[in-house]
Amino acid sequence: MKTLILSVAVASSLLLSGCVVSVGGGSDSHYGSDWEDREFNNRKHIANLEVGVGYETVLRKMGVADFNELFEKADGTYRVLYYRTQKTMGDGVTTKDECTPLVFRNGNLAGWGDSAYSLMH
Repeated sequence: MKTLILSVAVASSLLLSGCVVSVGGGSDSHYGSDWEDREFNNRKHIANLEVGVGYETVLRKMGVADFNELFEKADGTYRVLYYRTQKTMGDGVTTKDECTPLVFRNGNLAGWGDSAYSLMH
């Protein structure tokens, strides 16, 4: 009986080993241009934005942001959404310097880019 169990265990390990199938994305440098498509789409959507558009409208168009900030100032509530628009390092990690900030004041788009972000401070 032990011999039969041992034989089945060895045979099944030989039959099941050796084949790995990878589906979907991974790091930037190994799995195609998913990041390029994402960056292009983000740049395309940002290029068509209009000042004054509501937060929810932009969120529906752009999708989930890579980074998100919210803070209060004397002149209102600010929300900043960061979307990846350019790759600086091929390490597979998105950082804020690879993103374009979209600045909302009191729920409406006030501007985008580094200039708009720096005007808040």
